[in-house]
Amino acid sequence: MFARQRLVLWFLFICLGALLYEIVKERLNHYENQWTLAWSDEFDGSTVDRSKWNVLDVASPRNNELEYYTPEAVSVKDGFLSIRTDKRSYKGLNYTSGALETRFKYDFLYGKVEIHARLPKGQGIWPAHWMPPSDHVSPYEIDIMEMLGHEPNKIYLTHHWLGWIPQQYTGTYVGPDYSEAFHTFTVEWEPGKITWFIDGIERYSSTSHVQSTPAYLYLNTAVGGNWPGSPDESTVFPQFHDIDYVRVYQKQKAVDWKFW
Repeated sequence: MFARQRLVLWFLFICLGALLYEIVKERLNHYENQWTLAWSDEFDGSTVDRSKWNVLDVASPRNNELEYYTPEAVSVKDGFLSIRTDKRSYKGLNYTSGALETRFKYDFLYGKVEIHARLPKGQGIWPAHWMPPSDHVSPYEIDIMEMLGHEPNKIYLTHHWLGWIPQQYTGTYVGPDYSEAFHTFTVEWEPGKITWFIDGIERYSSTSHVQSTPAYLYLNTAVGGNWPGSPDESTVFPQFHDIDYVRVYQKQKAVDWKFW
């Protein structure tokens, strides 16, 4: 009789253990699939946080652009980062603007990047939020957002890679005038897939040639160049690229549930 009772108790104990195992497994798997904040800048201070950002002091080497990136064009005030773009002669160029990056200070492999920003506009104005490869060797680049200032309601969502020739996939979305108010630009970068969102709504995704090496953050406003063309008499200066926050999220590592 006692043996039978012990057998029943052991059976109940095993059933309870199995039930608890499934409950804990489900809750932890749910947790693993949630994005958790890994890095951010809310721009709540009075200056750029140099522990997080490098502020560039250089003539742009890319795309036949016309600006000089000067640190004085990048400021933090009233809870915003502001990149100011001006028409003025400086170190042999006719325009000044700003750029900042996290290279050597913060990079990551896979994650969700969310940037809340109000963009500049005008012919020849080219704001961008992008992610170059940390090693500057890997043939990839993820562009969270690009806009050509003469079309302030059109956002370009792109990732680049290098095969025999440079290649890219680009999605576009036409919405409101992105210079009139703040909007949220997001990319979710996961193994084998990149997904772009604007104001929380998915606008483009790609599963081809997805970058699998670490990247860092780069924020700038370019002037002129091969793609947007030069400013003209319709372009108003100064222009301001205002950023409320930059946040990077990552997922928890998966748990191996095979105990036998």
